[in-house]
Amino acid sequence: GGGLASALGRSGAGAAAAPAGLGLRLCLGGWGSLVNPTGVAACPGSGRLAVAHDGKKRIHVFGPSGACLRRFGERGDAGSDIKYPLDVTVTSDGHVVVTDGGDRSVKAFDFEGRGVLAVREGFCLPWGLDATSENEVILTDSEAGALYRLAADFRRGELKKCQKIRSRLVSPRAVAVCQTTGAVVVIEHLKARGPSKGSTRVKIFSAEMDLIGQMDSFGLNLVFPSRIHATAVAFDKEGRVIVTDVCSQAVICLGKPEEFPIFNPLISHGLSYPVGLTYTANNSLVVLDSGDYSVKVYSST
Repeated sequence: GGGLASALGRSGAGAAAAPAGLGLRLCLGGWGSLVNPTGVAACPGSGRLAVAHDGKKRIHVFGPSGACLRRFGERGDAGSDIKYPLDVTVTSDGHVVVTDGGDRSVKAFDFEGRGVLAVREGFCLPWGLDATSENEVILTDSEAGALYRLAADFRRGELKKCQKIRSRLVSPRAVAVCQTTGAVVVIEHLKARGPSKGSTRVKIFSAEMDLIGQMDSFGLNLVFPSRIHATAVAFDKEGRVIVTDVCSQAVICLGKPEEFPIFNPLISHGLSYPVGLTYTANNSLVVLDSGDYSVKVYSST
């Protein structure tokens, strides 16, 4: 909206410390290829992208050049099927881990699409997840209001631990882990009083799970003229928190935890309903846009 354009005008010169301008390099998927996509993740080693969506096969794997390499995860009741994927991440050893809202489980696959592990115990509604640099997975349980750390030997299909590391969160969904500091950022979804839509709150925790920063829509309104509804979150390689905002159809940098929140729009046009966000190993920014069922890859110009 006009709020974003004027904010861009104001912040353009002062935002030199933030990432350089981003240009759209690649657009993947589209209607028919992807159906109501919910999550995107990048493989740290290979540059492949995994996308979770509502099609016949739930996970699409794209190569770095954009070719569709594989589809897997049938919609069904078998052990390696995926009923309703809510999010996806890729571990440093190349396993695709998916939260399945359909049977309230977390499932891991190799890149061939073979199911190697399914964790069903103890979750109410597992939702968002992100892999750490130590090959563990941090995940949110939206119904339980909790954050879990999951460790497994994915090659052997053995669960080592699934530990609750934070509770009393409000409908936590998207989550991201900083690969250098281990900090964790979570988006909570707050219910609205009355007819208005609910709002979101961004919380940052240190690696030791101490709350080190938070920002709700009201607080963001003090820095930024229009309402923000955050749907996805990531850390860039400098440790800045990046969110997608479906209100202004933008990707916004909120700064590092210690400067949180600044306000710097990175992408402010060309998106219709951004719901997923990740960075590739070569520092391209990947945005999942469920408005036009596409994956958009941006690089510094």
